[in-house]
Amino acid sequence: MVSWKGVYFVIALFMGSFLGSIFMLGPFLPLMFVSPGWYRWITDRVVATWLTLPVALLEMVFGAKVVITGDGFIPGERSVIIMNHRTRLDWMFLWNCLLRYSYLRLEKICLKSSLKAIPGFGWAMQVAAFIFIHRKWDEDKHHFKAMLDYFCDIKEPLQILIFPEGTDLTENTKARSNKYAEQNGLQKYDYVIHPRTTGFTFVVQRLIEGQNLDAIHDITVAYPHNIPQTERHILNGNFPKEIHFHVQRYPVATLPTSKEELQLWCQQRWQEKEERLRAFYEGHKYFDVTGLSKIPPCKSELRVLLVKCLSLLYWTSFTFAMCLLLYWCSLVRWYFVLMVVIFVLQQKLWGGLELIELACHQFYTRKHQQNLFTQKQE
Repeated sequence: MVSWKGVYFVIALFMGSFLGSIFMLGPFLPLMFVSPGWYRWITDRVVATWLTLPVALLEMVFGAKVVITGDGFIPGERSVIIMNHRTRLDWMFLWNCLLRYSYLRLEKICLKSSLKAIPGFGWAMQVAAFIFIHRKWDEDKHHFKAMLDYFCDIKEPLQILIFPEGTDLTENTKARSNKYAEQNGLQKYDYVIHPRTTGFTFVVQRLIEGQNLDAIHDITVAYPHNIPQTERHILNGNFPKEIHFHVQRYPVATLPTSKEELQLWCQQRWQEKEERLRAFYEGHKYFDVTGLSKIPPCKSELRVLLVKCLSLLYWTSFTFAMCLLLYWCSLVRWYFVLMVVIFVLQQKLWGGLELIELACHQFYTRKHQQNLFTQKQE
C-alpha cells in the first residue's frame, strides 16, 4: 500500500532533481564548450548539494540510523569503491556514509544506461558525468576507457562506485549465481552474488596507469531490520531503520598488478563479504561491537547535522520558489520549456550530456596537441 511518506520522499527528490537540473545546472551547460574542466569542477559541486537531500530526508524525516565501522576513508583521496548490491537503492544509501567520511562531489557511479533517460534524475546524472553502461563488455569497454582517460586528463579527484555483482540480490539473481557456482566448482553464496571482475579490473588498471588512484574501498552494506529492496518499497513507506557500512581500505601499493591476480583479489573480497554478512544476519546484527570506524569521519556530527538542516531548508525553499516563478513569470516558463527541449533532444541526437562533454574535451586535447606540434615545427 502506497504511503504518504514514500510519496513525499519520491516527489521531494524528483522535484529537486528536475528543477535543479533546469535552473541550477542548465545555465552552466554552455561552459562545457568553453572549458570542460571548469564545467566539471562547477557542476560536480552543484550536483553534490542535491545529493545531501536524500541523506537529510532519510535521517531527519524518516529516522534512519547510520552505523559505519572498519577503516573509514581518508578525505579527498581518489578511490574505486566496490560494494555488495543488496538492494536497488544501495547507491543512494551510500551517500549517508560519504557525507561523513568523504566529499559527495567526488563520487561517480557506474550504472545502467537506461537510467539516463529519466527526467530530472537522469539529466543530473548526465551532467555529473556518471558512467552509463549497457552490461555488455564489448560495448562498454570503449566508453569506460574514454571516460576514465578524461577523468585522468583533467586531474579532478574522483571516487568511482562499482557493483561487481552487476545486479541486486534477489531470489532469481541468487539462483543464477548458484548455478554459475555449480558450473565452475565455486562456493554457493547466500548473502552475496558471485562478482563479475572484468569491468572492475579494467577500471583499476586504467586509473593506476593514469596515476589517478590512491586506494580501493571495499564496503559491505547490511540492513538489520527491514530491507527496502526496490523503489516500490520506498513508495510503501518501507524506509531502512538502520544502515550498516563496513569499510576496508586497500592502498594502491598493496594491490596485485596483473589482471588475473586482481580478479582473484576481488573474488576473495566477496568470500569475506559472505562470511561477514552471515555473521551479521545470523548473529547480533552489527559488524563491530563498538559501532565506530578506526578512522574518524572528516566532518563532526554537528557539521553533518548543519548540512542536513540546510539541505532540507534550501531544497524546500528552492522548489517552492521555482514553482512560484513558473506560475508568475512567462519568461521563466519559456526558459523552462527551452531547457526541457534541450535535455530531451541532446540525448536523442548525441546520446547524453556526458558524451558531449567528452567530445568537447577530446576536441580541445587534439587542438592543444596540434598547437604543440606546430610550435615544434617552427
